[in-house]
This record gives sequence, C-alpha cells and structure tokens, in this order.
Amino acid sequence: MTKKIFGWLGYAAIFAAVLFFMAPESWWQFGVTPDAQRPAAAEFALKKLDGTDWKMSEHRGRVVVVNYWATWCPPCRIETPGLVAFAKEFENRGVDVIGVTMDEDLSPVAPFIDEYAINYPVAYPNAAALPSTDGFPLPTTMLYDKNGRLAKKYTGIVLASTLRSDAEDLLAE
Repeated sequence: MTKKIFGWLGYAAIFAAVLFFMAPESWWQFGVTPDAQRPAAAEFALKKLDGTDWKMSEHRGRVVVVNYWATWCPPCRIETPGLVAFAKEFENRGVDVIGVTMDEDLSPVAPFIDEYAINYPVAYPNAAALPSTDGFPLPTTMLYDKNGRLAKKYTGIVLASTLRSDAEDLLAE
C-alpha cells in the first residue's frame, strides 16, 4: 500500500514539474520587468464600444491594464470577475483598465458585459494594439507602467492577486 501511495505521489510530482516548466511564462515569473529593461509601448488608439476613442497617450502618469478576451473563451470567463474586482479596487488609485474584445460576432459582447458587470471600458481591437501579429492565446493581459512602457505580459488567466501585487509595485515607482 505504501509503495502505491509513493508511486502516485511521484507521478504527481513529475506532472507538476512538467506543468511548471511548460506553463506560460507569466505563471512562474513573479514581479514586473525591471524599469531599465521595459520596452516602450507603441502609441495606439482603440475605438470603444460606445464609439469614443481610447488613446494610450492620454493615460501617461497612470498604470494601464489592457486585457484581450472573448465571450467564447472559457478562461476569459474565469478571469473576468477578478478583473472587475481589480478595476473597482484601483479605479481611484491611478490604474486604468480597458478590455479588448476579440469576438468577430459582437452580438454576445453586450450581454457578457452585463452578465459580468464589467465596470471598465471595452474596445474593438486594431492591428497597432495587438500583443502579436502572429496570433496569441486568450486571455492575454498587458500591464504598462506610468511611462507607457510594457512592464508585464500575462499569457492565460492572470489572478487578481498577481495583478494587484504587480500594479502596487508600479504605483510605488
């Protein structure tokens, strides 16, 4: 019996190690990129669902979170409540959040926004604002410092606690 338990524990440890090293980098790298190593973000503008413009340049002096998601994406559905709570907690603390829907059919977007009580602006994508021209997984979240430089890219679900910690670090700079 003891051999059987240790056998399963060994397999579980190997499985966990494989997941750890094959996981997206944002799962196992903690903290934000050091200040001197941050690339400048390309200036970009987005068209919000309400028809107004959102420009990265208008958010200088603030930490910015850009979240790429879609209504059909199960991990996005898991991540969204944490982003909503994060946006509410940081709305008056110098952090701006914007969601970028990657849905081709926009008909489910408004019901999704209502269902999850999304309290930050949602925009359409454009080529200048995408994290990659070669495609990317959803959700993907970009965290920019007060100077508009990319401080962290999260591939996959970002926990609100991780985002909170990283935003706090950037606000303290």
